[in-house]
Amino acid sequence: MAKSASFGAMHVGIAFGVGYALTGSVTVAGAITVVEPLCNTVAHYFFDRWWDARDNAALGAAG
Repeated sequence: MAKSASFGAMHVGIAFGVGYALTGSVTVAGAITVVEPLCNTVAHYFFDRWWDARDNAALGAAG
């Protein structure tokens, strides 16, 4: 759990740093730091649904 938490903290720090380096704005960097993980979470949900359907279709075709 500690490894996952430290990786999450590192990800947030990198997202903020990159956002700030690209824009020079703390406000924009902060928004990127919050919005990017939210978008990835939603995308991951739909990706998992697609992946599971793909696996189920392959299992059905093989059976």
